[in-house]
Amino acid sequence: MTDTNRRWVLANYPEGMPTESDWRLEEAPLRDPRDGQVLIRSLYLSVDPYMRGRISPAKNYAASVELGGVMRGGGVGEVVASKHPDWKPGDIAESMGFGWQEYPVLKGEHLRRIDPSIAPIQSAVSYLGMPGLTAYFALLDLGRPKPGETVLVSAASGAVGQVVGQIAKNMGCRAIAIASSEAKLEWCREIGYDGGINYREAGDLGAAVAEMCPSGVDIYFDNTGGPIHDAAMQNLAMKARIIICGMVSLSDKFDQPDIGLRHNRQLLINRARMEGFLVSDYADRFDDGIRQLAAWHGEGRLKFREDVMEGIESMPTAFLRLLTSENFGKQLVKLGEPSG
Repeated sequence: MTDTNRRWVLANYPEGMPTESDWRLEEAPLRDPRDGQVLIRSLYLSVDPYMRGRISPAKNYAASVELGGVMRGGGVGEVVASKHPDWKPGDIAESMGFGWQEYPVLKGEHLRRIDPSIAPIQSAVSYLGMPGLTAYFALLDLGRPKPGETVLVSAASGAVGQVVGQIAKNMGCRAIAIASSEAKLEWCREIGYDGGINYREAGDLGAAVAEMCPSGVDIYFDNTGGPIHDAAMQNLAMKARIIICGMVSLSDKFDQPDIGLRHNRQLLINRARMEGFLVSDYADRFDDGIRQLAAWHGEGRLKFREDVMEGIESMPTAFLRLLTSENFGKQLVKLGEPSG
């Protein structure tokens, strides 16, 4: 095993759209775990839209990465050394605390054990991890879908969106996808979406949503913000629910207000409700969500697509691909395979 740990640290707080120069790849000595800690070899690192907020000094729901600090992010990996009684070398563990590095040292109690015999290990950071749980709790708890309702989803082919659409179908709803290409919409139809809108070619987005949702939008699952949000707000059904999950379309102006059309009167007229969602609020129910998602997958009622890049060197590129909708499915970076 190597005696160094390659890691990406934050070099600058970006103004506007981030660039690869905002991070710096460093080598640091490999750390031995202390009492209660575990040394892990990263196998898959997750790349997610929330990371845009971590590289801004603006106040957010979680602390920003300090300049010179390791970029934050989740991952799944193999234990190589342990000073925690619950973990031994060879165990597979998942945590949101890996960071963009090859060998994180983490507290044993902050890790989730992964059974490789149940699903591919990268599932722990995709449909059986944060993205799947986000889709599950946000749609079911905030959206409260009823059979026959129309669910509109932005970034519908992404890590969260593809799960939202399939849960909506499992609940007896009509699901409409918004995505950035015809290929992505074709994938959405393959996994059960009833129709879709290519927002880059639609022209008048409000009219496109009205055509696909003639009875109005009962639930809008917002992963993007911006003009797509405005188009959904123009087409709300009575008692509509708007779930604010992400704002990836605003990555180039992160610290600025999302200023567009103001449809507050639509909320009033339709007695609609708009609510923000953070998956961390549901940590005490994660096991229930994982069991249901795994059951749907086992029954063939939940499919999932991944976009995998290779090597620690790929981390900034993978993240920028995500911000510009170049990825197709859940964005991951693969660093290795389990030793077993």
